[in-house]
Amino acid sequence: MYPDHSLMPKEAIRLAALGMLAEKPLAYAQLASAIRDFTSHIMGPNLDLMGTSIQLIAAEGLIAPVGGGTWRGEAIGPDTRLAITDEGRRSLDALLLAAVRTPFNDINKLVVALKMRFLGLLTPAQRTEQIALIGQALESEIARLSSLRARPSDEAEAGDALIAWLDHDIGQLMASLDWFRALALDTGTDKS
Repeated sequence: MYPDHSLMPKEAIRLAALGMLAEKPLAYAQLASAIRDFTSHIMGPNLDLMGTSIQLIAAEGLIAPVGGGTWRGEAIGPDTRLAITDEGRRSLDALLLAAVRTPFNDINKLVVALKMRFLGLLTPAQRTEQIALIGQALESEIARLSSLRARPSDEAEAGDALIAWLDHDIGQLMASLDWFRALALDTGTDKS
């Protein structure tokens, strides 16, 4: 993790793998394909996301072959069914509860998407906390861009385009913040 307890790209992939296996055991090839499919739909192909291998997660004891005990260093085949371990569940919880970093670049959007994808794996109190955390990050991003927008521009033509783009970006962030606030209200009344 970064010093602010937000996720690095390789930890986002770890979150994806552990979250998917917390939902149900999957064959190695299915898991790799599902991770690649999800991440590429959120942010496109990205070399930063290639750093964590499923074999490494298995070697760390976070996942294991179904019914096969612990991983002993042998290669995991494409049909090997994998499940999350107790240690993996603790790691998953830590990853799901990590901070959300701003600015909202592609990696941070992936982290938010993964948090939303696996929100149901958290307790109701943790869900509420994570929704609030994402809302705070959005507020911080809005404040940062609004501060830039408030500066006078010396270049009239370029400044007009910048102001228009900032207004557009701030509008999108405000819409996201409104959505998360509504979700927080819904989650706050959720008794599950």
